[in-house]
Amino acid sequence: MPDRANVVAVIDDDAVTREGLKLMLATLGSAAELYDSAETFLARVGESAATCLVVDIQLDAVSGIELGRGLAAAGLKLPVIYMTASPDQALRQRAVDAGCIAFLPKPVARQELAEALAAARRCPGRRRGHAAGVLPTRAPARDRRAPRAASCRSIA
Repeated sequence: MPDRANVVAVIDDDAVTREGLKLMLATLGSAAELYDSAETFLARVGESAATCLVVDIQLDAVSGIELGRGLAAAGLKLPVIYMTASPDQALRQRAVDAGCIAFLPKPVARQELAEALAAARRCPGRRRGHAAGVLPTRAPARDRRAPRAASCRSIA
């Protein structure tokens, strides 16, 4: 049975991927909240119980990296696990520079996800729930290269 204290927000524009990750997370003892875009997550972030994000990097309007940076800039300290179907070294480096916990290729392997979730659970300052007044009022800026400090060691 999934642990409501370990809620993972899965943000991916592919419904099959979202549902597959929901099932995989359940086998790892985590509950899942599913979102089809960064914008959908941002619209509901105040209601989210997520303690970690699993985010596709290649989303439509707002990329996964932009989402992670925007949340960090707004003061939300959530560990981010990025995933992509198009891994390359430059993209991986941008994700690491943005402070990800892990950078996983799609399809996501269960063991790699389990290791990334374990790292996320060890992150200092990990938040559950969100206080009013810290939500981004618009989409994060499109500056894809400005690094932010990682909140904990990356296993990417």
